[in-house]
Amino acid sequence: MRQRVVIALALSCGPEVIIADEPTTALDVSIQAQILDLLRKLCREKQVGMIIITHDMGVIADVTDRVAVLYRGKLVEQGPTAKILGNPDHPYTRSLISAVPRPDVKLRRFPVVTYIEDVKRPTVELDIATHWLGQRREFARRAAGPLVEVEDLGMRFVLRNAFLARNRRTLDAVKQVNLSINEGEVFGLVGESGSGKSTVARLIAGLYTPTNGRVLFNGVDLTGLKDEKRMNAFRRQIQMVFQDPYSSLNPRMRVQEIVAEPIRFHRLAEGEAQTRRVVADLLDVVGLGASAAQRYPHEFSGGQRQRICIARALATRPRFLICDEPTSALDVSIQAQILNLLKDLQEQLGLTMLFISHDLPVIRQMCDRVGVMLHGQLLETAATETLFTHPEHDYTRHLLSLMPRLQSLQPVPSAG
Repeated sequence: MRQRVVIALALSCGPEVIIADEPTTALDVSIQAQILDLLRKLCREKQVGMIIITHDMGVIADVTDRVAVLYRGKLVEQGPTAKILGNPDHPYTRSLISAVPRPDVKLRRFPVVTYIEDVKRPTVELDIATHWLGQRREFARRAAGPLVEVEDLGMRFVLRNAFLARNRRTLDAVKQVNLSINEGEVFGLVGESGSGKSTVARLIAGLYTPTNGRVLFNGVDLTGLKDEKRMNAFRRQIQMVFQDPYSSLNPRMRVQEIVAEPIRFHRLAEGEAQTRRVVADLLDVVGLGASAAQRYPHEFSGGQRQRICIARALATRPRFLICDEPTSALDVSIQAQILNLLKDLQEQLGLTMLFISHDLPVIRQMCDRVGVMLHGQLLETAATETLFTHPEHDYTRHLLSLMPRLQSLQPVPSAG
């Protein structure tokens, strides 16, 4: 809705050219399709040219007639969209296209933009038997079974309070949701904006108190837990990586303090010297290096800030990690690096994950099972491959049909 207002403002002066700078970033596929259809219609009816700036290659394939590719401030290639995406000349363009997650082929890892020069590509190789992240874990790996269970979960927000009930306005953001997430599983949650995905995540994390229903973690009902000490022990095992790496970090704190804060709160290190060593180690694990500890968030790019958020989430040695749209604001090259980092950490640490995204190709590559939400309700849950190839619900089929189609122009990757 806000984007429509911005479009109306842009048209109010009767322009000959509209510059659309990332007009669909962080929008779900349904809203994205509506905005792109609106822009196309307006340009056609009013005979207005449009320059669309985006890191979403699917949008480029779906909307544009011609495309230009920028790399480090230089225009490296331009031409008709079908030619540039189907048969690019420049190695950066080829690398960029190959890094786009494909909805039709599942790979073990996300392809990275290999052309980018002078980029350190850290790989996560942890000896869990000796590494700090693997020590003092209060649990042993069990046979696969539910770690997180949600039963009849509901959340009602009061939009306008009033003395008389009939004058009170409320919104049921989550309605009778039931789901379970198995130990060691990556469970994906998809749906359009306002469907209740993030609210479910915050309810599981304990950031909201549900109106009804309950959340069980390892068989313990967290919604009925009154003992603050026990509750903190469970909070330590459930951590969250938020969508916006720009607003989820305190700009007044150095990275050292940001990552050390949960370590100090939960008393996971013996003294400040060990805390500093652990922070340096975590920054190495996420590919930033110990030297990043003395810098402030504004000194980092969006992808680097998200690495800081991941380091902070790992600082409590969690068992369950919630990732709420962790790469929606990142370009495909940085997105691939962050998603590969999360996959490596999940595999090596045995993390259980709830992964929320509006990017369906990312969901297919990342998740073992997927749930689809609409208007606060969980419509469908299935294994990832089943949901993408044989969806049962009409809304799921509708979502899949809206994915920008780039794979027809991409080379078929190896199955590795």
